[in-house]
Amino acid sequence: MTKKKKTIARKPPRKSPRAVSRGAAAAAPPRRARAAARATRATARRIAAFALERKAADVVVMDLRKVTDVTSFFIVCTGASTSQVKAIADHVLDACKKARLDVYQVEGYDALRWVLIDLIDVVVHVFLPDVRGYYQLERLWGDAPFERLDESAAEALP
Repeated sequence: MTKKKKTIARKPPRKSPRAVSRGAAAAAPPRRARAAARATRATARRIAAFALERKAADVVVMDLRKVTDVTSFFIVCTGASTSQVKAIADHVLDACKKARLDVYQVEGYDALRWVLIDLIDVVVHVFLPDVRGYYQLERLWGDAPFERLDESAAEALP
């Protein structure tokens, strides 16, 4: 004689109240999204101005929002020597701390050839000239619109 297996009806998984409220909060009104985009652009330009305060050369702010989801902006700049790369990176880190901008991670600070400062929405790259020429980030991310900043443009920032 064979036994019949009982089948147990399974209930669908319950959605937590948090999961339901997250979906509603994620839909921001368009005006708020535009204001956030302007704030991020202004933050990127402000951080670029921090680099210019330590005489960073060839400062470029790249808008990556339509190209990738990894980050919103790249700031690429050059220091003439390892001492200047260190000074630029230190000043950007200190100024971001004073401005209450959270730095997520810093890479390359030991070698001082390419220092990467990750602020999630903005990533700062401080290069030596030969390293910048080798990696050519502007060419790699060539689809992204960019803006070159110099000292006069940085002084005009609020």
